[in-house]
Amino acid sequence: MLDKAARSSPARLALTVFTAMIGLVTILLMMPFSAADGQHTSLRDALFTAVSAICVTGLTTVDTATHWSTAGLIIIMLAMKIGGLGVLTLASLLGLSVMRSMGLAQRIITASETRAERLAEVGSVLRVLVITSTALEVLTFLALVPYMFITNHGIAESLFFGAFYAVSAFNNAGFVPEPGGITQYLGDPFFTVPIATAVFIGALGFPVVLVLVKKWRTPRRWSLHAKLTLSTSAILFVAGFLGYLLMEWSNPSTLGGQSLVTKVLASGFASVMPRSGGFATLDIAALNPETRLFTDLLMFIGGGSGSTGGGIKVTTFALLVLSIIAEARGDRDVETFGRRIPHETIRQAIGVLVMSASVVFLATFVMLSLTPFTLDEVLFEVLSAFGTVGLSTGITPHLGDAGTYVIALCMYLGRIGPMSLGAALALRSGTRFVRLPQERPIVG
Repeated sequence: MLDKAARSSPARLALTVFTAMIGLVTILLMMPFSAADGQHTSLRDALFTAVSAICVTGLTTVDTATHWSTAGLIIIMLAMKIGGLGVLTLASLLGLSVMRSMGLAQRIITASETRAERLAEVGSVLRVLVITSTALEVLTFLALVPYMFITNHGIAESLFFGAFYAVSAFNNAGFVPEPGGITQYLGDPFFTVPIATAVFIGALGFPVVLVLVKKWRTPRRWSLHAKLTLSTSAILFVAGFLGYLLMEWSNPSTLGGQSLVTKVLASGFASVMPRSGGFATLDIAALNPETRLFTDLLMFIGGGSGSTGGGIKVTTFALLVLSIIAEARGDRDVETFGRRIPHETIRQAIGVLVMSASVVFLATFVMLSLTPFTLDEVLFEVLSAFGTVGLSTGITPHLGDAGTYVIALCMYLGRIGPMSLGAALALRSGTRFVRLPQERPIVG
């Protein structure tokens, strides 16, 4: 029955499952055993945390390390894991739905590039996802635990923190179980490098990871999606690294008083996090205004398609840039890596961009009317929620009930929306046998 529902309407199934999981986690977090003080947690805080965990965002209205008990932290960790798997499974199911709507020629080409036919069953999709994601989380865990132990953490605490950070990092959730956040690890390569690596890989997306695992020795045989995602991700990382390093170089509240090595490591770490990681070794509220605006753009772009990352996705951004370049050159087709991009795909990318920008605009407009915060602060919060990033200037606990629910809705839409919209646009693509006469309106 579940297999039939997934095939007939994967988006509807995902919506139902995500909503049910959020409800269950909310109820568990409201229980006294989930709070450190043994008291009931309010519906507002429990619901917001549940949405943030299931949608792997990391925004919180209460301090994660001090408010929740060990049981509460375990519930949050399991919610992050289930939420991450849910996102990857949804992306795969939507991809299979699109595959079934393709013509025979398109199917053959896509299957030869991605081996998608081997994932024709929902159970197989989930099995491969669980094995792959868990293996990467275990590697992160093994990299972190020894260092946690030698930095004055007990054995039990090191094991727990290592597992929590591994799940939070790979699933791009950004929850932190230690009091005071991770500013204590500023410029610390033994902590920041494993975390940043897990976030980066998690944000690439399952289709890319699968291609890398199977064909890492033969880059020429990588799918166009993998090449586009990897190249764009690399460009965004370098741009982010240089942006943070140069814009915050002399800021006394962030990198100004740090050594060169710390500046380099902190800038590299900060460059990865807007992809949807949400960890911060720098005080976000202390960043220069231009740096926060730069971060807004990176958060809106987000991670790769079929990943735990949010945003409009790096492939959408890449296709839009390529289409602008082709238009500027006067090229009839959008081409990259020896392939021609179908016009329908460009239209889908434009659709995702416009719909996502509309959600961000409306949410920002509503938040400005509900809260006393500035446009800069509100826009950052909305983009962080919609991009399921989790970075914040510190205003999340002070939004009020109405503002809190708006941000929670942004996280929900940001997690489900772009993938479902992209698949819906692809599924609606068809061939018309009758075409109307062509006439060009004036543009610009």
